[in-house]
Order: sequence, then structure tokens, then C-alpha cells
Amino acid sequence: MPDPSRESLGFLLIDAGRAVRRRFELRAAELGLSAAQWRVIAQLHRHGPLPQARLAEYMEIEPISVSRLAERMEKAGWIRREADPHDRRIKLVAPTDKAAAAFAEARSIADALYADALAGTPPGTRETLIAILKAITNNLSPGTDHD
Repeated sequence: MPDPSRESLGFLLIDAGRAVRRRFELRAAELGLSAAQWRVIAQLHRHGPLPQARLAEYMEIEPISVSRLAERMEKAGWIRREADPHDRRIKLVAPTDKAAAAFAEARSIADALYADALAGTPPGTRETLIAILKAITNNLSPGTDHD
């Protein structure tokens, strides 16, 4: 007998996210980055160079974890850490050209994955899904009238 709770929005969002992440990790493994390292590169692509503390906030992990991750990524040539020009005590994490090239490859992997994920759905599904997910995120984000 099917479990009706598995049809709930929460379970479906989690299951879909997990399936997309797992498939992406399989396809992107050849580029040599862990899932956490991809998240760093994606955040840097999205926001530009960031202080390590802000990167930790965006990734929702502890600053010490970002510090360790950044250290490994810097040694491998994915990122560089540099002093903030406005406050030398702050270290900014910035992507290298190697990371930018890998991000471009990952973007094409992700685009193909999303096409596979939405295969057989009606035209316009992707745009509708994106609009719905944005609304969910905005409605449930701190500082909205929906708190």
C-alpha cells in the first residue's frame, strides 16, 4: 500500500532535490570536485568573492568547515584566499580560472540533467516550476510577512 505521506510537498521536494543532487554528482565526478566543493564554486559564481564567514552562512555550515574546505580547495588550485581590500583581517574566497572553467562544464551537465528530469512534461513546465520554487523560497524566507 502506498504511503500517502510520500505524496506530501515536503517529501517530494526533498526526494527531488536528493535525486537531482545524486545524478549531478555522478555526472560531475569526472571534474574532480566533491559536492561540498561544487557548492563553494556555485556560491562564488553567484555572489563573487566572499568572506569565509559569509560563505559559511550561504552554505549553512560552520565557519570552521568552510575554512578546512577552502584550505583543501586552495591547495588544489580551485580557489584563492586574499585579504579584503577594505579590512585586511578578513579573508575573501575567490574562484580561480580553473574553477570558472569547471563551473562552465558543470553548467552544461546541469542543463542536460534538468532536461532529463523534465522529459515528458508539458511545454513551459520548467518556467512554471522555477516560479513556484522561487515563491516558496520567498514566502518562507526570514523577513517576509509570512513568518
